[in-house]
Amino acid sequence: MRTRTVRTRSAAALTVLAACAAVLGGGGPSGAAPAAATGAPQAVQQTQDQSDTCDIYGSVPPSTVDGPAVKAIKARHSLVIGVDQNSYRWGSRNPNTGQIEGFDIDLARAIGTAIMGNQGQVVLKPVATADRVDAVKNGRVDLIVRTMTVNCDRMKDVAFSKPYFSISQRVLVPKASPATNLDDAINGRTVCAAKGSTAATVLDAKKTAKQVVAEDNQLDCLVLMQLGKVDATMTDDGLAAGQAAQDQTVRIVDGDTQPEVIGVAMLKTSPDLTARVNQVLADYHADGDWGRSYDRWLKPYMLGDAEHYWPVPH
Repeated sequence: MRTRTVRTRSAAALTVLAACAAVLGGGGPSGAAPAAATGAPQAVQQTQDQSDTCDIYGSVPPSTVDGPAVKAIKARHSLVIGVDQNSYRWGSRNPNTGQIEGFDIDLARAIGTAIMGNQGQVVLKPVATADRVDAVKNGRVDLIVRTMTVNCDRMKDVAFSKPYFSISQRVLVPKASPATNLDDAINGRTVCAAKGSTAATVLDAKKTAKQVVAEDNQLDCLVLMQLGKVDATMTDDGLAAGQAAQDQTVRIVDGDTQPEVIGVAMLKTSPDLTARVNQVLADYHADGDWGRSYDRWLKPYMLGDAEHYWPVPH
């Protein structure tokens, strides 16, 4: 196992992520009831039983074999991937072209093309932050590639790929705000976070904000902050950097919290799809496409080089 060099992010050191034990994966066709993955290749034939603990770095082994779930998706000639369209540099709609673009969009297209062999059979479907788990469980999408934090609670409902990005929670404030650090920006303040996000969970656990305002998407929080209706916004550092780049009237305060990783989410019942996604992630990183996408979309706004954000198990 490699040893990861820990760098500081602003004034705060990136601490070690907590991890526990159990491995899971999944997937299934959208618009249909989840299909059981009986007869899956031996290399990926694992169940997604969830215990009280979990390994956020764990997932089924990568594989190039098409199991039942992948074959079903190919048979309908459509892989539906849930994405963001409101997060600058991650997944946002270009007003000049009308196309959704960003780091997560590059990854979604790479996964889709690798599995389907034809980019024309890859459908990118905008999904709200709070709707990510339900969109997978209800079969409206096959995958979610949308800055989705891997955690034990979510692993009870959906399967995750191997992580593809390391993040932590940061706080944005208007430039005129007197806040100098994360706690100062939250304590006794009205703070916004996206519904169903890790940021909302962190704020609820801290119990130091005067009021927590929950919106469907983190961009809605930026608008409320611009209007003076909230004092601060908590989101992960990647999205925070995108907001600060998008709006020069806001800034990120010193300090971070809740180091974590993000991954691709899918149904738990078809580990062959998870295995295929894990193979694409491994190839995408090894071929340098992950780093090139990072350099294009995120590097000017983040606090480290590409490898600083590639997850390495501790």
